[in-house]
Amino acid sequence: MLTTFTSTTTAGAAVPAGFTDTAVISGLSAPTNAVFAPDGRVFVSEKSGLVKTFDSITDTTATVTADLRTQTQDFWDRGLLGLTLDPAYPTRPYLYVLYTYDAVPGGTAPRWGDQCPTPPGATEDGCVVTGRLSRLTLDTFGVATGAEQVLVTDWCQQYPSHSVGTVAFGPDGNLYVGGGDGASFNFADWGQRGNPCADPPSPAGVNLAPPDARGGALRSQSPRRPAGEPVTLDGTITRVHPDTGATQIVAYGQRNQFRFAFRPGTSEIWSGDVGWNTWEEINRITNVSDATVENFGWPCYEGSARQSGYDGANLTMCESLYTAGGQTAPYYAYNHAASVATGDGCPTGGSSIAGIAFETSSNYPAAYDGALFFADSSRGCIWAMQRGSNGLPNPATIVPFVTGVNAPVQVLTGPGGDLYYVALGAGQLRRVSYPAGTNLPPTAVATANPTSGNAPLTVQFTGSGSTDPEGGALTYAWDLDGDGAYDDSTAANPSYTYLTQASVTARLRVTDPGGLSGTASVVITVGNPPSDSPVVTIDNPTAATQWSVGQTIPFAGRAADAQDGTLPASALSWQLTLQHCTSSTNCHAHNVQSWNGISSGSFVAPDHEYPSFLDLTLRATDSDGNTTSQTVRLNPRTVNLTFTSSPSGARLVVGTAEQVTPFTRTVIVGSNNSVSAPSPQRLTLGLGFRFRSWSDGGAQTHNITAPATATTYRANFQLCLC
Repeated sequence: MLTTFTSTTTAGAAVPAGFTDTAVISGLSAPTNAVFAPDGRVFVSEKSGLVKTFDSITDTTATVTADLRTQTQDFWDRGLLGLTLDPAYPTRPYLYVLYTYDAVPGGTAPRWGDQCPTPPGATEDGCVVTGRLSRLTLDTFGVATGAEQVLVTDWCQQYPSHSVGTVAFGPDGNLYVGGGDGASFNFADWGQRGNPCADPPSPAGVNLAPPDARGGALRSQSPRRPAGEPVTLDGTITRVHPDTGATQIVAYGQRNQFRFAFRPGTSEIWSGDVGWNTWEEINRITNVSDATVENFGWPCYEGSARQSGYDGANLTMCESLYTAGGQTAPYYAYNHAASVATGDGCPTGGSSIAGIAFETSSNYPAAYDGALFFADSSRGCIWAMQRGSNGLPNPATIVPFVTGVNAPVQVLTGPGGDLYYVALGAGQLRRVSYPAGTNLPPTAVATANPTSGNAPLTVQFTGSGSTDPEGGALTYAWDLDGDGAYDDSTAANPSYTYLTQASVTARLRVTDPGGLSGTASVVITVGNPPSDSPVVTIDNPTAATQWSVGQTIPFAGRAADAQDGTLPASALSWQLTLQHCTSSTNCHAHNVQSWNGISSGSFVAPDHEYPSFLDLTLRATDSDGNTTSQTVRLNPRTVNLTFTSSPSGARLVVGTAEQVTPFTRTVIVGSNNSVSAPSPQRLTLGLGFRFRSWSDGGAQTHNITAPATATTYRANFQLCLC
């Protein structure tokens, strides 16, 4: 799944020698995309549904281009996730947005808001939504006017990940749009939990079952459904006419192709497809202009191998693909347990490929000419797959390019041909430049007098000591109020008066004529705020709390400081985060839900594979803007499920993996787990055995809800002439 949208890494990152990595736009709230216009403007989308415009990469004050928050569901991995500008802009003044539409199929927004109540439960029956591609018309100021023109509404999504992703123009002047399967990330999903997307062969509300089920993740194979059945856009990359919205699928069989890009000068799409628990893929569509519609195999395949959870269910849609062939193998795939490049320093385990771009027209060293850059938001890294002798990216020559990034969710080229990337967790658009031998970045120097005193405190700042190696004239931008935006002064030596007690980090950004920047900061202490910072207390739940899936957990907390006394509920905010771990020290985060302006409430514990845990954070802000937070870690209740067979040694599939009995899995109490008994099998003395029954009375392929106590499940087989 696309992990995300938080990270434990820092905003600063490491780049190869000779390169610089600088923030060009900061202070964003969960940014997802950036688009550069020919006139220098920068359009940025935020996950909530806002689109902002900056006059240039040095502009520090945004204009709101469009507010789509009402119709956008910003929940887990859903939100405003795709953005592109008409290539003929401003002659054709159109901006295209791709977002999670907060409505059930055929319905209107808003249906759920930025949440999913229980029932139906985000990871249980799911809050069903769709995806939407719309065209916005911009005025001369870059602000949307009139109503959005809806081009496509599709992409039925039952579960809170694998939503929509990229919208981009191809060389033929058409839009190309991607969307995930909208299926469960916890169990092999073929539509057995209510079938709300009305996938065949049954109507909505009727659970589907193997072998004929064609729902859930199998929506990614919908172009292979029998004639007359609906073909959806889930798991596809689709050509869309930019004026009429007419669609044509060019590739399918992908799980969550969150980001893709055209290789410059070609009709090739290179797509990053987020895997389940084993493989991340880069898929190549060799020519979107020909009649070939490529099938990359999901969910029947993950990487180049059969996906055990779906293979074991003997689903007709997969079995026919295995027999007939036709899966297009990944151009490149990396295993979650392995490093992408030896010694890259990037964590292994959790993985989510989340950025694709090609080098073009940069001044980077020749080794990067035509390179494919790809990012992983979970690992916090960007790599370069350098070009081989055949002109294509060569998987044998992958080198780390940017490491330690705070959740990269888009990479793109921009002014100067440099690589830019959107760091969602840091709230920034960042630029990677190669100034060696050409323009070097300036050095910012910021001083202040005085740096402390009681309010009101007037401070004289000096930035004129900043220098540029080439002697170019510098421009100045100051963040004097500490809000993260460099919009308070453009003078070299401004003054500023602080009226309230606070500790403020004032920042200076200087920019040279070539567009390179340097920053410096100085801390101003007004009064004595540290002693007055809020003291935050989470009264409930405590760290001793253990949860099971579906359990309602109440929470309550408070904060106070010496100046304000007990803070009101309006000063409090809460964040619930699920930490998905691959080991005791390697976890990545998914923001689940947030609450503002309350001192108490409750949430329902979500379903997720183990190991994982929940973080509940309470943040308080006092009247001077001082902020303190407290986090309590909430571990799940777990249970051991043992799987045996009669006779012993049979292959059984639980969730994503196949094992030979007997074996034991640790899962979270109340979690939903898919199990399958492949049949027939060669067991005792190499004889053939066919599945007969499960000890719990379930079908050959079924789901089990993990009980509170250790339980054994036995698959029974009988001898057969098979």
